[in-house]
Amino acid sequence: MTSELDRDILVTAPPDAGGVRIDRFLATALEDNAALDAPLSRTRIKALIQSGGLFEAGAPQIDPSATVRADIEYRLVLPPVRDATPQGQDIPLDILFEDAHLIVINKPAGLVVHPAPGQPDGTLVNALIAHCGTSLTGIGGVMRPGIVHRLDKDTSGVMLAAKSDRAHQRLTEMFAAHDLDRRYHALVWGTIAERDGRIEAPLGRSSRDRKKQAVVPNGRHAATNWAGLRQLPPFASLVECKLETGRTHQIRVHMAHMGHGVIGDPLYGRALRSGQMPDAVSRDCLAALRDFARQALHAASLGFDHPVTKEALNFETPMPDDMAGLIKTIEQAIAARARGDGS
Repeated sequence: MTSELDRDILVTAPPDAGGVRIDRFLATALEDNAALDAPLSRTRIKALIQSGGLFEAGAPQIDPSATVRADIEYRLVLPPVRDATPQGQDIPLDILFEDAHLIVINKPAGLVVHPAPGQPDGTLVNALIAHCGTSLTGIGGVMRPGIVHRLDKDTSGVMLAAKSDRAHQRLTEMFAAHDLDRRYHALVWGTIAERDGRIEAPLGRSSRDRKKQAVVPNGRHAATNWAGLRQLPPFASLVECKLETGRTHQIRVHMAHMGHGVIGDPLYGRALRSGQMPDAVSRDCLAALRDFARQALHAASLGFDHPVTKEALNFETPMPDDMAGLIKTIEQAIAARARGDGS
């Protein structure tokens, strides 16, 4: 059920509540409130307070750790309750292949794969539901129907989704066994001297930033094979990465661990220093690279056996315009430096 109206919950603090944290007080006071379909957790109440949903004697109170004032009325505003089931939305899809069991698309950068906190709609899942209709219902869970693997929001390229339970089960097994050929193209900072290599470094959640992954001693096994496709000295290298495993942010973390983070990556990319580039052409090029709007990472190809027919399938997608334009910018800077334009 979906409600389009805010709901106000009023609570007057009794005399003995003075000095208690507001979020703790409200969690207890609202446990049996008849206006609520279910109790609100303290975490949920804290989030509501921080988002401006609490008023203390009519004035906003955004600090969940503030202490309660006795005999004061508190008003907690609950936002509309929305249906958790993703709905179909008419979002264009670049379809590479489709049959009764699966669909392969070329995902653009900027498209989130499935609904999540902060992104309730406008996702690939919403687009797939609209395109596939009821055939997608229930496959792989309510919030991620048909999804068997994921690309980061700002990573473009080949992506696969299941349209039948039989295909979903088999594809899930194939991804778990790494029984697919997945290759990515990445523009990374600096010139890599070696022609190719293998990065085997365990990955886990960073102890410094819980939103990031990191190479950690007791992390999950992760291996990436890479090969240099092109050197663009001294600014960048174009590399192809072939995944042996599929950990979160694997290529981005592994390349950064190697000392060549992906250009445009806000979490792991580490730019070259301007001081290393004495001429104006180089400094201008570095500024353009730093301003690139996303991580320069593209899922270039995906090869696998069809989960039902067993037919060998392979899909390739061209480099997107923004990455191709970035390479052109670097090429122009290299040519200008060779002519001495920046001296």
